[in-house]
Amino acid sequence: MTTLAWNQHIHLQKSEPLQILSPDGSLANATRTPKISEESMRELMKRMVFTRVWDQRAISLNRQGRLGFYAPVAGQEATMVGSQYALNKEDFIVPSYRDIPQIVWHGLPMYQAFLYSRGHQHGGKIPEDVNVLMPQIIIGAQIVQCTGVALAFKLKRQKRVAITYIGDGGTSQGDFYEGINFAGAYQVPAIFVIQNNRYAISVPVEKQTAAETLAQKALAAGIPGIQVDGMDVFAVYTAVKEAAERARDGEGPYVIEALTYRYGPHTMSGDDPTRYRTTEEGGEWEKKDPLIRLRKYLQAQNLWSDDDENQVIEEAKKAISDAMKQADETPKMTVASLIESVYETMPPDLAEQIEIFK
Repeated sequence: MTTLAWNQHIHLQKSEPLQILSPDGSLANATRTPKISEESMRELMKRMVFTRVWDQRAISLNRQGRLGFYAPVAGQEATMVGSQYALNKEDFIVPSYRDIPQIVWHGLPMYQAFLYSRGHQHGGKIPEDVNVLMPQIIIGAQIVQCTGVALAFKLKRQKRVAITYIGDGGTSQGDFYEGINFAGAYQVPAIFVIQNNRYAISVPVEKQTAAETLAQKALAAGIPGIQVDGMDVFAVYTAVKEAAERARDGEGPYVIEALTYRYGPHTMSGDDPTRYRTTEEGGEWEKKDPLIRLRKYLQAQNLWSDDDENQVIEEAKKAISDAMKQADETPKMTVASLIESVYETMPPDLAEQIEIFK
């Protein structure tokens, strides 16, 4: 490369990720502490504990053959819970296959999440007052869908936001670039959360891209991007809350790269993380655990106790058990019911086929 060409190269300064709550539970940035009530802080803790118990139970149910596809979430609770909690009920979540906690906390009944895992059609029958789409299994497709939902909000002049999630590996997909480019061009109220959990299945992020950060990929689309400590629920909440307010004010989309880590496998479909990750690496990330740091902070403020945590654990176990029971009692799918669920007014040829199946 010539000297002139090299000098024309744009070098991006790498800033420190937004962090409010240190791994030891102390405030790293008191000026950025979210303006939420003590009860809201307790609620964030409750939801993260609940989600961790749910994740452990879902893994067990998968191994028992009682659940189908499942992507573990332990380690990523701060990003998932904090981002959803920063939204309004009217906002729309466009999830990937790992983002089941967000859509359940946004209103999808848990038993339907279990049915989705089993491949049951009723798992995708979203209640009218729940603003979510079905989890997207195609990597990157949710970025384009989120942009479309957000464009609809803009055209209708609604003060609503669409948010979606993608992993570090997914930012290499064409749909990612196409989606954020369209979002930037039309300045739609969308938030794109990159859950950088370090691995695209088994490929470390350093081998996926030469970019210093994933957040800076937003610059090519003309939209701002920020890195946050994805295991700090206060940082995630603050970043999403500010991005949502900005979007509602007509200032367009935002990319948030959340630096996090998944403790378990990519999915329960045969992935073995011990083949590509070291025990030492996992141990270092476990020191940053989102539950531990918020627990320490709340305990120091006399806002959380062991009794509180044990109560949430028991509530989670019961809720999961009840949801599984409801899923088990849901009538099994039939070919006829599948066809009937597709059309409001049945075409004559399909109506004839339904009778044959019945």
